[in-house]
Amino acid sequence: MNKNESTLDRVIRAVVSIIILYAAYTMLTGIVALIGYIIGVLLMISAITGYCHLYKIIGKSTLKQ
Repeated sequence: MNKNESTLDRVIRAVVSIIILYAAYTMLTGIVALIGYIIGVLLMISAITGYCHLYKIIGKSTLKQ
């Protein structure tokens, strides 16, 4: 699994992930909070690994070669 995200892309994903997880924990309830947790965790995993499956599917990469 090769990285396909740039550093800026990874930082943005991590920040958005933290915001979504915070909102899910403090402001959301029920199924909406669960969806928030799932999206937040997936974004954080993507930010940590530097690999996005969706980018692979559509053939995109923000990583400069």
